Amino acid sequence: MENRGGAQPQHEHVEKKNVIPLLTPYKMGPFNLSHRIVLAPLTRNRSYNNVPQPHAILYYSQRTTKGGFLIAEATGVSDTAQGYPNTPGIWTKEQVEAWKPIVDAVHAKGGIFFCQLWHVGRVSNQGLACGQAPISSTNKPLMPLLQSNGFDAGHFTPPRRLRTDEIPQIVNNFRLAARNAIEAGFDGVEIHGAHGYLIDQFMKDKVNDRTDQYGGSLENRCRFALEVVEAIVNEIGAHRVGIRLSPFASYMESRDSNPEALGLYMATSLNKYNILYCHMVEPRMKTIGEKFDTSHSLLPMRKAFSGTFLTAGGYGMEDGNKAVAEGYADLVVYGRVFLANPDLPKRFELDAPLNKYNRDTFYTPDPVIGYTDYPFLEASS
Repeated sequence: MENRGGAQPQHEHVEKKNVIPLLTPYKMGPFNLSHRIVLAPLTRNRSYNNVPQPHAILYYSQRTTKGGFLIAEATGVSDTAQGYPNTPGIWTKEQVEAWKPIVDAVHAKGGIFFCQLWHVGRVSNQGLACGQAPISSTNKPLMPLLQSNGFDAGHFTPPRRLRTDEIPQIVNNFRLAARNAIEAGFDGVEIHGAHGYLIDQFMKDKVNDRTDQYGGSLENRCRFALEVVEAIVNEIGAHRVGIRLSPFASYMESRDSNPEALGLYMATSLNKYNILYCHMVEPRMKTIGEKFDTSHSLLPMRKAFSGTFLTAGGYGMEDGNKAVAEGYADLVVYGRVFLANPDLPKRFELDAPLNKYNRDTFYTPDPVIGYTDYPFLEASS
């Protein structure tokens, strides 16, 4: 069988003495990675009017190492895909041009850079969705809440259930966004199929109440996600495509009655498209205030998927090394700790202290504070 996505044969373990597993090289399809520490896609709300800004050049280049893998923040695929203020898009020529110098800066330092493609679905309101009702798999509204990024939606506008004949157009929006990402210079794209957003709203049976071919059975609920995958693979090539999934998560009231079956079905189904990687969020990751869930594991999905397997969810250095050493994952994705430590691979190499992140500045619009002002080791010593 072909070694899909460049994963090591039989998901080879890394067990050499005196070697830091996270800092060992890895070949991901056509990409030669110098280490296995990945920058997570992190929404920062600093792309004013949905256009990436020049300050992102410094932000991403600070976190780039030669052979390092970065995933850009969630990026809208259309003008109705937005759910938060000042998040970037990639559906217009202006946005594509604005991304180019950011991508160039990452490439200038030898990094590999993917763009995460996003549609929020019902996690929105009319003010952010071009004056229209947000679209979803359902017409069931979300409960009002103050979201974890500090953005008070006030209320979520009740969504409009997509008609069956409208779904191909949404798939096409993802396809065109993938084409635009490659035009902007990105090395590939990650499809955002996690955390209660549109694709997840189709997959999870606690949200999807459809009776057409996109609802009901597990196969039907996953149909939309796999159609997006297929369209993007056909547009830009399987070696440039990854997907992020969170079968166990309950974000935005998006739960499933059998997350193990959902995750395993998607991991297995993705193999036929030969995509580069599958990025799964640990079941232990819950919303703020909930406890970690240690009763479930991604291992069955890891074993089922034939390509490169990424895991994310509250990892530190020790358990990240363990995940790689034991063959639980090929790459480990870091979010908040990478946000606060732009030189995270170097700090892991030296077992150096880490900067503490400031949650209060995660989503503020300031182009410097909490964004590009976290100190490097040499500056903090």
